[in-house]
Amino acid sequence: MTRADSSPSVQLARELIARPSITPEDGGCQELLAERLSRIGFSIEPMRWGAVTNLWARRGGASPLVCFVGHTDVVPTGPLDQWHSNPFVPTERDGRLYGRGAADMKTSIAAFVVAVEHFVAKHPSHRGSVALLITSDEEGPAVNGTAKVVELLKARGERIDYCLVGEPTSVSRLGDMIKNGRRGSLSGALRVRGVQGHVAYPHLAKNPIHLLAPALAELAATEWDQGNEHFPPTTWQVSNIHAGTGAANVIPGEAEVLFNFRFSTASTPEGLERRVRATLDRHRLDYEIEWSLSGMPYLTPSGKLTGAMSETIREVTGITPEISTTGGTSDGRFIAELCPEVVEFGPVNESIHKLNEHVAIDAIEPLREIYLRTLLRLLEP
Repeated sequence: MTRADSSPSVQLARELIARPSITPEDGGCQELLAERLSRIGFSIEPMRWGAVTNLWARRGGASPLVCFVGHTDVVPTGPLDQWHSNPFVPTERDGRLYGRGAADMKTSIAAFVVAVEHFVAKHPSHRGSVALLITSDEEGPAVNGTAKVVELLKARGERIDYCLVGEPTSVSRLGDMIKNGRRGSLSGALRVRGVQGHVAYPHLAKNPIHLLAPALAELAATEWDQGNEHFPPTTWQVSNIHAGTGAANVIPGEAEVLFNFRFSTASTPEGLERRVRATLDRHRLDYEIEWSLSGMPYLTPSGKLTGAMSETIREVTGITPEISTTGGTSDGRFIAELCPEVVEFGPVNESIHKLNEHVAIDAIEPLREIYLRTLLRLLEP
C-alpha cells in the first residue's frame, strides 16, 4: 500500500505549494493542472483578466455537470523569520505538511485533481460531465476571478448541476463540518466631518471623534436580526478607525471608520444601509458613506449533493458532519448564481492564513477518497 506521505495527492500538493502564488499570482499552478487534466481528456480553457489567471477545464458535454472549484492564490506569508521553514518549500514534520496554501487550499486542489484522474481511469465513458474552475483571485478583490468566469459561462448558457468547493471547512477533524451556504458581506467606509482646531480651544473646534463615539456605541449594541434556522444572526464589526494629524495638540477635522456586516438571509443590504443611516442621522452627524457589497448570502437546501457528501464522509471517516453556514465568504457565492447545489468541503482550517500553515498528511488521502466517492455517487449509472 502507498505510504500516505508519498501518495499522488501528497506529491501534487507539494508541487503546488512549491509554486509561490501570492494573490493575484498563480505561479504556474494552473499550467501544471491543465497539463494533467488535458492528458485525461479535459478541454482546457485558460481565461485571464488583468493580473488574474483562471482555468476552466471540462470533460464531456452532457448533464449532469459536476464542478470542482478552487483557488491557487494564497495570502502573503507574513514575517518569514517567524516561519519554522520556508513557506514555499513544502516541508513534512511531525505528521504535517507545512507551507503557505497547504490548508487553504492547494491540498484540496491536489486531492480533487487526483480523485478526478482516478475516476476517469475507472470510468472513461462516465455519464454526465466533470469540470474544474480554478482562479488566482479568491484571496484578493475577487473581481476578475470566479465571478468573471461565471458571467462568461452564464452568457454561453452553460449550467452547473453540482458544485464542490474545496475550502478548508473542517474544524477539529477531517469531515466534522461541511458548508452548505455562507453569509453575505457588506462593507461601509464612513467619513464624519468636524472642525479642526487646537485642543486648548475646543469651543472653536468640533471633534468628530467625540461626535461619532455615541453613534458607534449604538451601532455596536444593535441587534440587526435574530438569524434563522440556517444562519446565525447578522453581525456588525468596526475594522479600522482613523483620525488626527499625528500631533497631540490638534483636534482632527474628520474621522474615518471602516466597518463590515456579515449578514444572513434574515436581512437585506438595503435594509441594513437604511438602519445605519437612520442611526447616524439621529446623532446629527455630518457624514458621507460609501458602500461595498462583496457577496450576497447563499444557501443550498438539503438535496442530492449534501446527501452524497454527508454519506461519503461517514463512510470514509466515521464522522457525521455538521452542516453549517458559518465563517467568511467564499467563491461559492458566485457559483450559486449558476448552480442550484453548492457545497464546500476541505481540510481542517485551524492554521489558514497563519504562520506555519499546515495540513495533516494522513488526512490527504481520505480527502481524495471523499471527493472520489462523492463524484461516483453524483455520476453513478
